[in-house]
Amino acid sequence: MLGNTSAETRKPGAACAHSGRQSRGFSYVEVLVATLLIAIVPVPAVEALHSGIQGSGIHGSRSRDHFRLVGKLEEVLAKPFDVLSEQADTTGGVSVPVSLLSDSAGSVGRLLVYLAHYDADAKTLSGSATGLILVRVSIEGSNDVLTTLTRSEP
Repeated sequence: MLGNTSAETRKPGAACAHSGRQSRGFSYVEVLVATLLIAIVPVPAVEALHSGIQGSGIHGSRSRDHFRLVGKLEEVLAKPFDVLSEQADTTGGVSVPVSLLSDSAGSVGRLLVYLAHYDADAKTLSGSATGLILVRVSIEGSNDVLTTLTRSEP
């Protein structure tokens, strides 16, 4: 009996695997639940991707700003100490940018350089030459700032 079906081989009185119900496909409730899951599940994933893409853009601009500040700071520190000391004498300390070393006025994202003599013993700014100069570089209109000290060569 090669062509036997499962109904022919089943013993009389044995329970059907589907408990008397015929399997003809999915019920309306099953289709509705599946459709609802397909509609709801991607929403948090798309929101997470959107936040990630926004974060990478913000990180990129912050990184560019940081490297611009580092570049300007290195440019200033490459100047001879005597030039920096002279500029610190002629400016009003860290409240007035040094126009000779800062970017030109009106430029977008202007880098400002501030110089002031620094007294290491008192840990404060000084009005006279002390052998240390505080160098501060900032982006105009931003809170991004890099500050360091440089000293005269012994």
